[in-house]
Amino acid sequence: MTTLLNRLTADDDLFLKLHDLYGTALVNQLAWRFDEPLDPAVLQRFHAHLAHGFLARRVVTTSVPLARPWWVSAATSEPLALDTEPVPESGVLDWFFAQSRIEFDPVTGRLWRLSAAPTETGGTLLSLVTSHVGADGGAVLYAVGDALQRLDAGETPDIATSSGRLVGGIPTSGLWRAHIADTLGQLRAAALGIRAAITARKVTEPERNPRPAEPALPLSPQYSAADLVVEVDAAEWNSVAAAHDGTANGLMVGVAVGILGRSDRIRDGAKVRVDIPHSMRGLDDPRGNATTGLPIAVDYRKGDRTDLRQVRSSIKQAARAYADPATTPALQHLQPVQMMLPRFVLGYFSRTAKAPECLCTNLGETGQGVATLGGVRASSVLMRPVVCTGDIELFRRLEVGLNLSWSSDGRTVTLAITGADPDRFPTRVALRDYVAEEFEAWGLRPRFWS
Repeated sequence: MTTLLNRLTADDDLFLKLHDLYGTALVNQLAWRFDEPLDPAVLQRFHAHLAHGFLARRVVTTSVPLARPWWVSAATSEPLALDTEPVPESGVLDWFFAQSRIEFDPVTGRLWRLSAAPTETGGTLLSLVTSHVGADGGAVLYAVGDALQRLDAGETPDIATSSGRLVGGIPTSGLWRAHIADTLGQLRAAALGIRAAITARKVTEPERNPRPAEPALPLSPQYSAADLVVEVDAAEWNSVAAAHDGTANGLMVGVAVGILGRSDRIRDGAKVRVDIPHSMRGLDDPRGNATTGLPIAVDYRKGDRTDLRQVRSSIKQAARAYADPATTPALQHLQPVQMMLPRFVLGYFSRTAKAPECLCTNLGETGQGVATLGGVRASSVLMRPVVCTGDIELFRRLEVGLNLSWSSDGRTVTLAITGADPDRFPTRVALRDYVAEEFEAWGLRPRFWS
C-alpha cells in the first residue's frame, strides 16, 4: 500500500465541516432491485471487498497549522445489515429511504453501509448508502465496480491489491516535513487563488430564485423529503427529446424546471438556476470527491414546455466557461482559502448558505457496470442523493429545492426525484401529482415505483 499522503480536497473538507455542523444530513445511495434472491454468503463476500476497497477510509488530522487532513484506510466498517422481513411492493421506496437513517463518522471510517432485504415477490432489495465526505457518485461506482470484479474472480479481500491501495496511509518517516511542506503549499495556493479571484471578479454565475416564504404549511417539526422513482421506456424518452430539438440530458432538465413551476416554487417568467454535476475523475484517482458543478439559467414559462434548445446551448456555454480560469467565477478560485477557515467561521457563513434550487445529475449508463452481483443481474439500478429526515425549519432556511438523478440501461430510463421543499412537496403524493402532470405535458408515460 502506498504511503503517499492522500490529502482531503476542498470538497472533502467542505463536506467534512458540514458533517460536523449538521451530522449526516445528506447521503448518496446506490440502490438495486433484483427479481431473484441473493445468497447471503455472496453478500458477505461483497461487503468484505468493499471493506478493503476505495470506500474504506477515515480522516486523520494534524496539529500543524493549515496542513490539510488526509485519508488512511479504515480498519472498521458498518456490518452488513440483512433484514429478514419481506418488503411488500408498496413499501419498496420506504425501505430504501429508511437505509439513510444512520449517523456516519469520518474519524473512525464509518462512512458507508450495505444492507439488503427480501421482497414478498421473491426478489432482493440492496442498498449502499455512503457519506458525501468520503465519496462522490463516481467514487462509489468505482469502488463497487472493483469489489464486484474481485468477487467474480474469487479474489481474497485485500487493501494492497484492490482499489483500497489508492486511499493512502501514514508514512513511516518525514511526516512533519510533509505537513510543513503542505502548509507552505496551501499558503501559495491561497495567494494564487486570491489573485485569480480578483482577476475573475466580474465573472458571474446564474442567480438562484429566493424561496417564497408563503404558504408555510402546518407540518410536523421533523420533515422527510418527498421521494419518487420513475421509469420510462428509453426509446420514448429519446424520441420526445429529439422531437423538441433537445438531448436526453436536456429533457431531464426541462422536466425538472416544469415540476418546480407546477409546485409554485418559482414564478412565471423566472430564470431557474440548475446545477449539473460534472465528474473530473481520472484513472486511478485517489480523491473521494472529484466533481464540479456547471450552473445554468433556464427560462420558465407557465403553461409552456421548457425550451430544450436553450438548455443544450446553456450547458455547452457553461462547460466552456468552467474550462477556462479566466471565465471561472471568483468563488471557485478561493477553495484553498475556504480550506483554511476554521469550523466556527464556516458555521457563521452557513447561516446564510443555500442549497441548490434545482440539481440534475446524469449518470448515463454507468450503473450497468455494477448491475450484476454473484451472477444475478438486477432489474433496476439507480443512484440518488438522499436528503435525510431533519428539522423542518432547517429545510426552509437552506431553501432546499428539487433533485433529479437520471440513468439508463439502454432500454429503460430511471429517474430518482426528490422534492425537499416542505411547503411545495409536503408528501410523496403531492410530488407524484406534479411529476405525472409534467410527464403528460411532454407525452411521456411514467411507471412509478410504489
